[in-house]
Amino acid sequence: MITLYDCATAPSPRRARILLAEKGIAHDTVLVDLMRGEQLGQAYRQINPQCTVPALRTDEGLLLTDNAAIAAYLEARYPQPPLLGSTPQDKAEIASWQWRAEFEGLLAIAEALRNSTPAMVNRALPGPVDYPQIPQLAQRGLARVQQFFTTLDQRLAGREFIAADQFSIADITAVVAVDFARVVKIKPSEQQPHLQRWRAAMGLRPSMSA
Repeated sequence: MITLYDCATAPSPRRARILLAEKGIAHDTVLVDLMRGEQLGQAYRQINPQCTVPALRTDEGLLLTDNAAIAAYLEARYPQPPLLGSTPQDKAEIASWQWRAEFEGLLAIAEALRNSTPAMVNRALPGPVDYPQIPQLAQRGLARVQQFFTTLDQRLAGREFIAADQFSIADITAVVAVDFARVVKIKPSEQQPHLQRWRAAMGLRPSMSA
C-alpha cells in the first residue's frame, strides 16, 4: 500500500492528496504535525532527511520527497486519467504552466509568508537548515502573487482549464496556490472574473476536498 506523509493544513501535501484523489489511488496516510515541528524531529528525519511534506512511500519501498517526483511516479504507474498530458505538445504545455503555478504562485506566496511571519523567524525556507528572514523578500512576494493572479486571469479568458484543454496537474497546483494566497490576504478580485469562474468550477470537483 502506498503511504503519504501528510499535513492537513499545508499546501504542498494538498497537491499530492488532490492528485491521488483524481486518480482514485488508495493509500495510507501518516500525519506530520508541522505546527509542533515534528518534521524536524529525529523520528521523521529518519524517514525523510529533507524534513518536508509531502513524502510518499511506494509499494516497492521507494521514498519520494517532493511533488515533482510524486507526480512523475503516479502518472507512470497509474496513467489514467492522464494529468501530465498525453501528446508531446500537451505534455509540454502542461509542464510549462505547472512550473509557472509553482514558481510564480506557490513560491511567491511562501516568500511573502516565510519572510514576514514572526513564528517563522530563522525558518525562511523549509527543510533541515535554518535561514533568516529578509523583509524585502516578503514585499516582493506580495507583488509577485498579485501579478500571478493577473496572469492566471488573462490565461483563463475563454478557457475551462489552464493548459491543453484538459484538467491537469497545472490546475491542481494553481488551485492550491490561489487558496494558499489567503494566508497573505490575497484572493481573486472582481477585476479577475475569469480566475473567479475557474476557481468556482474547480470547487465542484470531489478531489478538491481531499
